[in-house]
Amino acid sequence: SVKSDSDSKGDVSQFGALATALAATIGTGNIIGVATTVSLGGPGAVLWCWLSGVFGIATKYSEGLLAVKYRATTSDGTMLGGPMYALERGLGMKWLAILFCVFTIIAALGIGCSVQSNSISIMLKETLNVSQYVSGSIIAVLVALVIFFGIKGIARVCGFLVPFMAFFYVVGCIVILIINAPYLGGALALIFKAAFSVKAIGGGMAGGGLMIAMRYGIARGLFSNESGMGSAPIVAAAARTRNSVRQALVSSTGTFWDTVVVCALTGLVLVTSIIRYPDINFSDGALLTKMAFSKISFFGPLILIVGLITFAFSTILGWCYYAEKAIEYLGGKKIIVYYRIIWIVGVFLGSVANLSMMWNLADTMNALMAIPNLISLLLLTRVLVKETNKYLWSNKLDDFGPEMVS
Repeated sequence: SVKSDSDSKGDVSQFGALATALAATIGTGNIIGVATTVSLGGPGAVLWCWLSGVFGIATKYSEGLLAVKYRATTSDGTMLGGPMYALERGLGMKWLAILFCVFTIIAALGIGCSVQSNSISIMLKETLNVSQYVSGSIIAVLVALVIFFGIKGIARVCGFLVPFMAFFYVVGCIVILIINAPYLGGALALIFKAAFSVKAIGGGMAGGGLMIAMRYGIARGLFSNESGMGSAPIVAAAARTRNSVRQALVSSTGTFWDTVVVCALTGLVLVTSIIRYPDINFSDGALLTKMAFSKISFFGPLILIVGLITFAFSTILGWCYYAEKAIEYLGGKKIIVYYRIIWIVGVFLGSVANLSMMWNLADTMNALMAIPNLISLLLLTRVLVKETNKYLWSNKLDDFGPEMVS
C-alpha cells in the first residue's frame, strides 16, 4: 500500500511522495505540450509519446531506487536524496552532483515556476478577463501559503489536489471521447498509420512522416513524464518506505499516469476533434487545444480551464521542492527561506512577463539535468540489479532494508 510503512524512516508517506512527484510532472505540457506535438509531428507523434512513457517506467523505477538507497539523514531527521546524493555517495562524483543541482535550480525557476504561472494568468485573462497582475498576485500568495510549510505542507496539498485534478481531467476527456465516439476508430487508425509512415499524413497537418513523428513524440513524452531527468527521485527519497525497491515501484507508476493515461487521453481528444471538425486550426499547439476543447460547448472549455490551472499550480509546488533540495545540497538549509522568497517573486513576474526565451532556456536546462542523472543510472547498474534481486525477485518487498527502521 502506498499509504503504509508508517514504521519506517521518512518525511512523508509513499502516497505523499508520489502525489508531489505527479504534481510536478503533470503540468501544462500534458495539455498544450501534446497539442504542440500533434501540430508539429502529426498524429503519429501521439503513439511515440505513449511508447516513451512505457519505456520510461523502467527509468523512473531506477531513479527512485537509487534515491532511497543513497539518501542521507540530517541531524533533525529530515531525509535528503536524489541524483546528487547517488552521484556523491554512490560514485564519489561530487563535482557532477553540484552541476546537477545548478541545472535543477535554473530549470525550476523556468519551467517549474514562471512558465507555469504565466500559463495560468494567460488562461484567466483570455477566459474570464482577469488582469494578469491580479491573477499573478493571487497565485503568488497561494504558493507562499503552501511552500512555507515545507515538504509536509506541499505533500498535503498535492495529496488532495492531484487525485482531484487527475480524476476531473480524465473523466472530462472520456466524456469528450464518448461524444466523439464515431471518430475514435478513425483517430486510432490515423495515429498508428502516421506513426510508421515515411510520408506526411494528416490532411495537411504539419509532420514529415516517421522521423518527425518520432522526434516530437518521444521528446514530448520524455519532457512530460520527466523520466531520466532526475527530478522525481528527489521527492521519492523523502518517502517512508521499508526498502529501496518498494518505493521505486511506487515512483515508477508516475510515468504511467502522466504519459500513458493523461497524455494519451489528450492526444485522442485532439485527433478525434481534428477529424470531426476539419475547420480546426492545428498550426499552433495552444490554438489547437483551445479550439478542440471549445467545440464541446461549456463542458469542453471548463475541462481546459480547470485542467490547466490545477496542473500548472501543482507543478509550481512540486518543482519548488526540487529546487529547495538542490539549494540545500549546495548551501545548507538556512538559505532556503531566501530562495522561497525568490520563488514567490518569480511566480508573480512570470504571470505578467513574455516568456518565449524562458521556454528555450528551460528546455536546455532540463536536458542538462538529465546528463548527470543518466550517468549515475549507467554506472550504478550493478546496484540496481542487486537491490532488485534482493527484494523484488526474492519476494521480500515487506522486508526492512538497512537503516530503514525509525
